[in-house]
Parts: sequence; structure tokens; C-alpha cells
Amino acid sequence: MPAHPFIFICGADDFLVDRLGKERFAAMASEIEDEFSREILSGFAGNVAEVETAINRFRESVQTISMFGGKRVVWLKDVNFLADSVTGRAESTLKLIDDLKALLETINPDETSVLITAAPVDRRRAFPKWCEKTADFTLVGGNDDAEALAGVVLAEAKKLGVNIQPDATRLLLAKVGANTRLVVEEVHKLANFIEEGATIEEAHVAELTPNVAEGDFFETAEAFFSGDLRWTLAALQRHFFAGGDARPVISALQNRNRILIQVRALIDSGEARLGGRGLDGLQAAAPNYAEKFGEAVGEKSAYNLFTQNAWYVGKLASSGKLPNLRRLIDNQQEFISAFEEIIERPRDQEEVLREMATRCLTA
Repeated sequence: MPAHPFIFICGADDFLVDRLGKERFAAMASEIEDEFSREILSGFAGNVAEVETAINRFRESVQTISMFGGKRVVWLKDVNFLADSVTGRAESTLKLIDDLKALLETINPDETSVLITAAPVDRRRAFPKWCEKTADFTLVGGNDDAEALAGVVLAEAKKLGVNIQPDATRLLLAKVGANTRLVVEEVHKLANFIEEGATIEEAHVAELTPNVAEGDFFETAEAFFSGDLRWTLAALQRHFFAGGDARPVISALQNRNRILIQVRALIDSGEARLGGRGLDGLQAAAPNYAEKFGEAVGEKSAYNLFTQNAWYVGKLASSGKLPNLRRLIDNQQEFISAFEEIIERPRDQEEVLREMATRCLTA
């Protein structure tokens, strides 16, 4: 009898979890000749009633006997009710999860192979801990998002028959951010651009990959935080020449400055430092500030430094000389003042931002 009664794959990134789930299910299904003995069920639930429906369907499936005898394989995918969410925390959901556990304990893996994929998962709860001890358990990604994403890039490039430089990988993640689906699509695009067996270089990424992580105003923010006034003024000129508006530029500057304020505070306190892997100490410092971000602490947010990719944050902070905390706070006030001024002078938006940039970068 197999050592594990079922397979459980989980992680923070649903794309990575589903990707591995497809591979495992394909391998399991290849051993089953009868296509009616292979079943894929959705575990996605928006409320407690849908949790109950998903678990009942799963129960019916694993308790069904194969029409022609032999083994069955069942995949319960996209499970989201194990997360730290309103639905996941509900007492009724917790009771249903206990029922799911009891059901899994009765499964004979010689008769039914079961695969469960779930993202995200609150690993503090009893059920995931039980799965970790009982199942063929895989945690996808772990705590290092940058390393996990870099692994996806390398694996995808290898699958497509090309190589990618380490610097190209880092720049790709900096430009795209922690969007796994988009990262994979960009690797496909870059692979199609070069010859088979060739290498994706940093120059290819710089030329072909859009700056999704910073929006359409990447150049202005990059120039501003590099401390280069001439480049900043030139970027503003290009932006407004193309018919751009001041408000999204201010928003992009505020977003990055807000993160840099938190970075500078952590560095000044000695809780983090800039290193080769980004902002070292970011995850270790997170529990100390969790209560400051309320219930949204685990959600991806431009306001919360601890939900950001550590390598990417380090890239932002080290792209130029990181200003001191006083300068960063003054920047934020300048952005607010500029926004108020363009309301009063809507026809002088470029001039307002040029004056703001000059004050900030010559202070």
C-alpha cells in the first residue's frame, strides 16, 4: 500500500500550484486507460454554501466505483476555502473541512488516487498541518517569491529550448513584478524573438518587455528616484508631448516613494539591509509590523511593504542613492502639493511637475 493516501499541493501563487497540479494529474491519469475513471472537480468557493457543494461533489466522486472496474483518479483543484479569508474562517467552513478530513481518511489509494491543489492556504490551521504529515505534500514557492519566480523563468526558457542570462531574469522580474502568468507569457515572447538555442539577454528584456510593475510611467519614476534631474525633466517632456496627464505620474511617484519610506525606516532601524538578494530581512521583520496593516496584512497591496517581492523592492531602493527619511517624507508632501496645484492650474501640468521635480532633486 502506498505511503501516502493522497497528494496535496499548495502555495501562495495559484498559477504555480495549478501548473504543478496539471503535471501530477497528467502522470496519474496516464496510468488509467478508462477516461471515465478520470475526474477533475472545482474546489473554488465564494461562500460557505459553495464550500459544501464542492465537498459533496468530491465525496460522490471518490465514493463512485469505476464502471469497468480498476482504479479511479480524482483531482479537486482550485481549492480556495483553506485561506485566511471570510469564507475560510467561518465556523461552518471549518466544520466542512473536518468532514473533508474524515473523508480523506477513508480513501483507499489502491482504488482511488486523489490529488488536491489549493491556493492560498493558511498553514496555521489544523487541516493543512494534518495534510503535511499525512499526504504526499508539496509547498510551491515557499517564502522566497523572487526565487520561485526565477525558477519559473528558467524552467519555461528550458522548455522552449532557449537560455536566459541571470541579469535578464532579474530585469524581467523587476519590469513585470510578481505576476506569474505575465512572466510566463513574456518568456514565450522573448523566446520567439531569438533563435532556437540562443540566449535571452538583458538588452532583449529592456527592449521588448513592458514596465508593468510601474505602469506606463516607469521612465519618469525611474529617472526621478535615480536623482537625475536632467533625465527626469526629459522624461516629463516626452510624457506630456505624447498627450499624457500629470495625475498618473504623481500616483506612480507616490507609490514608489511610499514603499521607499518603509524601506528606509527598516534600514535605519537595523531590521533590514540592501543585499544581493534584494531587501534582506524583509520577511523576518514582517511579524513586528503585522498589526499596523490590520486584516489586510496578507493581501497584496501597494501600501504594505511586506507584501512586495523582496528582490524587486531591493531593486527599487538601489536603483539610485536611497534618500534619507526626511527627504522621502518631504517628497510625499511635494507630490500632494503638486496634485493640489494642478487642480488650480490644469493647463500648466507639465510646468507644475517640472517645478516639483526641480525642488525635490536640488534640495
